[in-house]
Amino acid sequence: MEYTTEEIAQMYSAALDSVSVLNNGQTVHDDEQWADIVARNVRHLQIMVKKDFWTDEDLTPFHDAIATHG
Repeated sequence: MEYTTEEIAQMYSAALDSVSVLNNGQTVHDDEQWADIVARNVRHLQIMVKKDFWTDEDLTPFHDAIATHG
């Protein structure tokens, strides 16, 4: 599937949102909820780094968040 530049930018932004959630740490959620949030966001990032449509986007924050929270 071919993605437009805008679609890729939106997916990159969404993945950066996952990085922010993970890096901001646990807030008002209990431990079980937080564990679920971490698992979902790490999985999202793992899926995104495997995509083959990236061009010059910096995926370092994705890899760092996976390494730290995965």
